[in-house]
Amino acid sequence: MANEALATYLNDHLAGSVIALELLEHLERERAGTPDVDVLAGLRARIGEDRAALERLLERLGIPQSKPRQVTAWLTEKIGEVKLRLDDPGHGALHRLEALETVSLGVEGKRALAHALAAAAGDVPELAGFDAEGMARRAEEQREVIEALRLRAAREAFAA
Repeated sequence: MANEALATYLNDHLAGSVIALELLEHLERERAGTPDVDVLAGLRARIGEDRAALERLLERLGIPQSKPRQVTAWLTEKIGEVKLRLDDPGHGALHRLEALETVSLGVEGKRALAHALAAAAGDVPELAGFDAEGMARRAEEQREVIEALRLRAAREAFAA
């Protein structure tokens, strides 16, 4: 198995994907019937694909998935959802803005993960073959999509 630091780091990022995917699922339900739903579903699918790539890397490295980290992430998202509902009980633009910001921060974390893995690949032969550059590029593309939605939500939230 890979070193403990790498195992912890990868599992932390895998757990973070739980939060992003859950938030996007909530946003999809709330935005049903709007053009946003297709954009959000596409984002969720692409983030899910990146999560699957991370799961394959863990498997290849012989690192078990940390169920406690994933459960903690799931609970964190549920608590965060309560906070968002308190901030904006009507699930309006402020709720959407804050949820999208959280997802955006997670995607930025994924980009940082990809850069960290690329930097370490020369010293950790087990990382050879992982497409860190592709993951970083996808994260940047995802952030652009999220940013457009986020800024529109900000305009709607603050104009009210």
